Amino acid sequence: MPRLPRMTGRQVIIALKRLGFEIIRQHGSHATLNHSSTGATCTVPIHAGEILAPKTLKSIIKQANISVNELLK
Repeated sequence: MPRLPRMTGRQVIIALKRLGFEIIRQHGSHATLNHSSTGATCTVPIHAGEILAPKTLKSIIKQANISVNELLK
């Protein structure tokens, strides 16, 4: 497994949208995305310019049921 990239919340949302996720709701600084065919739901924090912690990014990848390679594409 490759190393986790350093990404902001907005970058993660853009990558997830390319994989077929869409934003279903946003409450404050957290967006919830859902994939219609797999049913996977994940929550991404959106804080201005802040890089996500590695454990947070790992949790988002696990919730989305994708691999790091898929996120990087």
